Amino acid sequence: MNLHTRIPFDNSYARLPGRFYARLDPTPVAEPGLIRVNHALARQLGLDPAALETPAGVAMLAGNGVPDGAEPLAMAYAGHQFGGWVPQLGDGRAILLGEVVDSAGVRRDIQLKGAGRTPFSRMGDGRAWLGPVLREYLVSEAMAALAIPTTRALAAVSTGERVQREAAFPGAVLARVAASHIRVGTFQYFAARQDLDALRRLSDHVIARHYPALAPGDHAGLLRAVVGAQARLVARWMGVGFIHGVMNTDNMSVAGETIDYGPCAFLDAYHPDTVFSSIDQMGRYAYRNQPAAAQWNLAQFASSLLPIMADDPEAAVPEAQAAVDAFQDQYQQAWAEVFRAKLGLAEPQDGDTGLATALLDAMAATRADFTGTFRALAETAADAPLPEHIASDTAPLEDWRRRWVARLAAEAATPADRQRGMARANPAIIPRNHRVEQAIQAALGGDFGPFHALTQALEQPFDAPADSPFRAAPAQGEEVRQTFCGT
Repeated sequence: MNLHTRIPFDNSYARLPGRFYARLDPTPVAEPGLIRVNHALARQLGLDPAALETPAGVAMLAGNGVPDGAEPLAMAYAGHQFGGWVPQLGDGRAILLGEVVDSAGVRRDIQLKGAGRTPFSRMGDGRAWLGPVLREYLVSEAMAALAIPTTRALAAVSTGERVQREAAFPGAVLARVAASHIRVGTFQYFAARQDLDALRRLSDHVIARHYPALAPGDHAGLLRAVVGAQARLVARWMGVGFIHGVMNTDNMSVAGETIDYGPCAFLDAYHPDTVFSSIDQMGRYAYRNQPAAAQWNLAQFASSLLPIMADDPEAAVPEAQAAVDAFQDQYQQAWAEVFRAKLGLAEPQDGDTGLATALLDAMAATRADFTGTFRALAETAADAPLPEHIASDTAPLEDWRRRWVARLAAEAATPADRQRGMARANPAIIPRNHRVEQAIQAALGGDFGPFHALTQALEQPFDAPADSPFRAAPAQGEEVRQTFCGT
């Protein structure tokens, strides 16, 4: 397919054995229409954004044409979903077109999400509707701008078709970019089948692709590396008030990226038990539970690796258990680093974790706005009162602030330097749930203006002017209390 530009595919996953995937082309759609192309990301991938916006480019992004060099496939994997084992999942509505090596020398997947049925669809239609596509575009690009490891959105296109969920909605396809789409569940798939050859091949593939400092065959090293990557990732989530919503093992990337943005959301009023996902009835993946959920998933990853870590899997248990147990210390260290930066503390002291926790406790008691509170600390002189709009009662926050001011006295940085550092650690803009919902509802009515405006604002989350409407917490009646996965 001629896109007036060459896509430099180099498809390493497609060179793995056929039992790793099913080869198939995307299912064409009725009437592809461009919503948005991510120009900056396209250039990073060595692609011409203008070519992607041509009719041929839009057709490719919708799945109506396969570019030269692509080797489309749906990946096989399994997983625990809300703790329940499902032996076969796989890409039920996503097709990997292929891989490119970007301008930084990093191998990246290009995948079409919503590209039609695959052998893994499990009675699903293989399609995506407009709302989840726009949500993932907005939130994944916001996470990238926040410097949090994440999959990316290359483009969103409409299909000219309707997708039936609780009602009939406009269809759409997301072109998603990832360091890879290999999951904990990919390892579980082969472990459950006792396919040790596939486990070794997969492990060596991941080592070469994501952790090249390790030697081939260092499966224990791979486990330790993935544990560390996930500890750092979840700590970063907690620092911006992000709730993934569906932290199943099939939604955990072994590359350490945030993947599969379904019923995700960001905290407005802070409380650690907050849940947005409509399918998380028991709060398994509530904000406070995300570290424990990640460690549980990593224990399943370790179990999958045991058969290839030693000739006798039982002999590998102590080493694997130690790697999983190390998550907690690694997470706590990463969390402390994140929150020290948020509080402007450059010189660590023993009481810093307690200071940060005390602030969160005060915020929970007063339903303080998560993003607004930390940004106010960054923008307000340390000895000045906090803005009243950030909480129902600022008195507990003021009590905490006096402790913070005393702690700042031990810092060598000037107030101006501290504020600059905090402004780089505390975003002014996040994809607030009500803004995302407003953009989706407008798009359903044919107006993509709010989506484009919000996308543009989220590109500079730390630099928004004080009067930006995207900084504001939801007004009464605007709160979004529940989000949906879209499948």
